[in-house]
Amino acid sequence: MRELPVKELQAALLRLIEQATFDLGGAECAALAAAAARESSAIGRAILADLQHNAEIARAERRPLCQDTGVSVIFLEIGQELHLTGGDLAEAVQQAVAEGANRFHLRKSILDHPLTRRNTGTNAPAILHTRIVPGDRLRILFAAKGGGCENMSRLAMLPPSAGREGVVEFVVRAVRESGGNPCPPVIVGVGLGGNFEKCALLAKESLLRPLGQPAANALDAELERELLTQINATGVGPMGLGGEVTALAVHVASAPCHLAALPVAVNLDCHSHRHAEVVL
Repeated sequence: MRELPVKELQAALLRLIEQATFDLGGAECAALAAAAARESSAIGRAILADLQHNAEIARAERRPLCQDTGVSVIFLEIGQELHLTGGDLAEAVQQAVAEGANRFHLRKSILDHPLTRRNTGTNAPAILHTRIVPGDRLRILFAAKGGGCENMSRLAMLPPSAGREGVVEFVVRAVRESGGNPCPPVIVGVGLGGNFEKCALLAKESLLRPLGQPAANALDAELERELLTQINATGVGPMGLGGEVTALAVHVASAPCHLAALPVAVNLDCHSHRHAEVVL
């Protein structure tokens, strides 16, 4: 049995928060550059150039990629042969999020209750998901999820008769109707199957896959290609002002489901696709 102090997890998570906040990933930067090269709209090209410049400034001056520093979403994959020692796991996660907000001067966006609307003042609590997996390692995946793109999420329990055509129509319509609200070009996470909560979780998790990496399942990978083509044909374009590049990628994740259901969820992420991971 391998032991790992929770303080090491806390320190590693703090580094991931810093990385995701200030350093847009290499794949994301390359995708923006490729989008600018193929965008026919002059306004769209100008916007994409500004987004690339924004990423350069954020990295050089250690300023947040976006003023909305988002909800902290954390997935922990914990090896069943790993023993976490020296404190409470969930508490260590929340302390890292609060410390990151203060140390990096992040906007505090979390409220204590949806109706009282009082700010916690720490950007905590984070949304925490844990999973037990084989081995003795700990994988930490972190995402900073802004409100503008998260608010455009959709979920439907389609009738099985809707089939593939119904899934495609639902996803494309969700992106088209969101317009400029999620700050396109977006990354589209799609959860397919499972049940009400499982398909939403699949959509969220799919966004943490390396940008543009095809799904392992051949049916899902084919669906990703079709969805990306149709979404970019909507004409929404960069920041919703028209153009050919509405989405940089579509990530689909699927799971088995009940014979009477066809659950599908859409979770959008903006051009500041802020995520990072590490294995301890």
